[in-house]
Amino acid sequence: MEVLALVGPSGTGKSHRALWIAHEYGVDLIVDDGLLIHGSRILAGISSKRQPTKIGAIRTALFSKEEHAAEVSAKIKEMNPSKVLVLGTSREMVDKIAQRLNLPKPSQYISIEDVASPKEIARARLIRNKLGKHVVPAPTVEVKPRFSGTLIEPLQTFFRRRQPEPPSPEKKLWIEQTVVRPTFNYLGRFYIANHVLHSIISYTAEQVPGITRTGRVQIENQPEGIIINADLHALYGPPLPPVMRRAQWEIKNNVEFITALHVQKVNLTVRTLEVREEDTSS
Repeated sequence: MEVLALVGPSGTGKSHRALWIAHEYGVDLIVDDGLLIHGSRILAGISSKRQPTKIGAIRTALFSKEEHAAEVSAKIKEMNPSKVLVLGTSREMVDKIAQRLNLPKPSQYISIEDVASPKEIARARLIRNKLGKHVVPAPTVEVKPRFSGTLIEPLQTFFRRRQPEPPSPEKKLWIEQTVVRPTFNYLGRFYIANHVLHSIISYTAEQVPGITRTGRVQIENQPEGIIINADLHALYGPPLPPVMRRAQWEIKNNVEFITALHVQKVNLTVRTLEVREEDTSS
């Protein structure tokens, strides 16, 4: 197994270029800010960007907790990669990460200045310092469950390949990543009260044709997001399965869009069927 290291100060765009470097150097796995990434999937780990303080973020990035290091180390061993890319702010940091994960010492240290222009580095610093934004080198669909309640946005980037892979002559590499604002970058914290969630769920459900009103709503908080349990009252007549599927879809989409929470499940129960007044008069 060969270990490569991408080294550069914080906020210079290392995570943004990690997937491109992985393609260029034939790297199988990426270790970045506490996460183990393979292609477009997060395989294991805890993101340092989810920690409430900068000190906690640094400790997570260094795999200071035994269970964290053991989980990622075991997954690397299971994957049996030929090359691993480790990101860090200094040679000492990547050496320590490699040691914590039982990896060989890096055979090559790639400086961020070697793969990004001064203009690109300056722009990355501006985005970090002014907006507090960080890049996670994985698609939004992979990142969202681990960043429930955090404002995230997709980032699609084209990088120019140094040597196009045959048989394709295409010189550009399309990469999907995610931009997040870590907890430790907020000036404060925001909370979403349960009654607000209940109102969003009730209003959304009652806009679905075939649903007359909402009953009990229960929210289960999980590390990866929330589970919604709701009782509904429906009209007698329309087929229930498509009505309920539509209600599930609308509730999940609206709650995620408005609150930035990741909705794991929407469990709906029809408690009563209601008959329209015109139906009874006939």
